[in-house]
Amino acid sequence: MQHVCSTSPELVFAGFHALADPLRTHVLELLRHRELCVGELCESLDINQSKLSFHLKVLKDAELVHTRHEGRWIYYSLNLAQFVVLEQYLAEYRRNSEIMPPRMYASPTTS
Repeated sequence: MQHVCSTSPELVFAGFHALADPLRTHVLELLRHRELCVGELCESLDINQSKLSFHLKVLKDAELVHTRHEGRWIYYSLNLAQFVVLEQYLAEYRRNSEIMPPRMYASPTTS
């Protein structure tokens, strides 16, 4: 399976939008352990397939998940490379922020 990631601003923002929903973060938590098909996700989350399909599309459009077709089943797994992109975006944002909180580990100045 090829792991792809994108750093386009639109995709980064789509990633954060996808992570902002509690149901989608629950889906991602389930996928942390193993690849799952839609039926398994529906059962674990106790929701209907149409509702889940909407949320899976948001995750797929944000490239946070991969899909794999096996017969009539679609299996979902995490695209960890795209999570790294989001982490790097946040790290860069913090590094370049003009307003930074005082560092807890900074050595005290002496008078």
